[in-house]
Amino acid sequence: MNAFIKTVNKTDQKIALSSFSSLLRNEEIVSKNKKTIKLKVQGIDEEIVIPIQAFLLLKSILSNMAKGKSIALFLSDSEISTQQAADILNVSRPHVVKLLNNGAIPHKKVGTHRRIKLKDLLNYEEKLRKLTRKNLDVLAKEAQKLNLGYE
Repeated sequence: MNAFIKTVNKTDQKIALSSFSSLLRNEEIVSKNKKTIKLKVQGIDEEIVIPIQAFLLLKSILSNMAKGKSIALFLSDSEISTQQAADILNVSRPHVVKLLNNGAIPHKKVGTHRRIKLKDLLNYEEKLRKLTRKNLDVLAKEAQKLNLGYE
């Protein structure tokens, strides 16, 4: 599995905040019609050309690091373990196993280990988010009908 997981320390957080702030001050470097961006890296004589999507990803990483959030990057076709899935969903590993056994999330077994495609897990998470939003909207409407003081 190709994955990169980085816990952010205070030094990284300060550097990321400084870098991200600099990018925010120079928002015009990202225009809607640009497909690439040139970067100058200290110690390299030439400019590096990267796709704009890679730059936007870098910007997002810096933003999250500046907030002190840990970073995890997975390839979209990655297969992950039940523990990694639990960490992503912020639930226990046994709960993920129960979801797999109930068929809520597709998976396969490799020996005695379960493997989940990251895209399947993210699809499940999105469905769960939509269902939660729908149920909260229903509850809010009922509270308004009953005049419970929620507006």
